[in-house]
Amino acid sequence: MNKLFLGKILLALVFALPAQAMAMGARVDVGVSIPLPPPIVFSAPPEMVVIPETNVYVVPDVDLDIFFYGGWWWRPWEGRWYRSESYNSGWTHYQSVPSFYGEVPSRWRDDYRQRRWGGQPWNYHRIPQQEVRKNWNNWERDRHWEKQNNWGVQGLRHQPRPHQPGPVIQPQQPRPQPHEKPEIREPIRHNPTYPQPQPHKYPEVREPIRHNPSYPQSREIRQPYHQESPEFREQDRRRESELQSREIQRQQRLQQQEREVQQPDRRREQQENRREDKQDREDDKQDRRQRNR
Repeated sequence: MNKLFLGKILLALVFALPAQAMAMGARVDVGVSIPLPPPIVFSAPPEMVVIPETNVYVVPDVDLDIFFYGGWWWRPWEGRWYRSESYNSGWTHYQSVPSFYGEVPSRWRDDYRQRRWGGQPWNYHRIPQQEVRKNWNNWERDRHWEKQNNWGVQGLRHQPRPHQPGPVIQPQQPRPQPHEKPEIREPIRHNPTYPQPQPHKYPEVREPIRHNPSYPQSREIRQPYHQESPEFREQDRRRESELQSREIQRQQRLQQQEREVQQPDRRREQQENRREDKQDREDDKQDRRQRNR
């Protein structure tokens, strides 16, 4: 009887405590997780095609839409957009529709199968994904595909757009990326350790000795002194040589300062290339492991 009575008391406390907590205004948090898309298995690293009149790359050999733009891989799934730094893993939810998607025609697959774009023959070029990841930024800056026979479309009349440095996509939670930060260079300042460049001085020109009408005119007209004196001519040549030497030294100092400013940029670019090469090797190793399985 005592055990039964104690059990009833404990059961009453279990139901009474949550009700009391709700009456005191306790807050209940409910977390909603967004599902992630299933991974896509590739037998080999995919080849890509650039969509004409854009800088958007697409994988044409799979039924799902997978794009590459601005250094990221993009894919839609169940009404949401996801992006990743790799084409086969690491997908995260993106809050809105990417800006580049407005430039992608809805019937691009039909144009790809028919090899035609806007009614014109489309001789597209298949590009390995490693080459796209390594060169997409330079291609976009130099308008590579526009100059390369108009993306392979014969007779295409493309209206050039003003170039925008860097991707225009803003992430949901910004993370510092080396290629997303605008490059800011410090102005070249005068270095006090070097002598300050002197202004260019022209040699002094003396006025010729003119005839004074108050004196009787001499039969012999003498040449100006600076034209007939070899010492003065030698002095002029020496002065001009010194001025040229100073100008050359000044140009060399400016070039040295510019190289010192650009050196960190080259190091940053080399580090980024090494990181991308390392990522490519890891992707290849992962692909080989999947094939061996």
